[in-house]
Amino acid sequence: MPLVPQRADVPVTIDESKCIDGCTLCVDMCPLDSLAIDTDSGKAYMHVDECWYCGPCAARCPTGAVTVNMPYLLR
Repeated sequence: MPLVPQRADVPVTIDESKCIDGCTLCVDMCPLDSLAIDTDSGKAYMHVDECWYCGPCAARCPTGAVTVNMPYLLR
């Protein structure tokens, strides 16, 4: 079992407690295909550390599970 439930250094984080099993809305919205669905848990996760910080993944999530961690210089 990992010490930290999710990585905090990636541009997009997914709150697994809010993520709906099998929902692919955030994955479908990502223009870089940076998000994927874990085959074991059915939850979304960021599988590559690349992000344009465009935000449709977070905007499309019906439960607010997706957070785009904007770097300070882009805010």
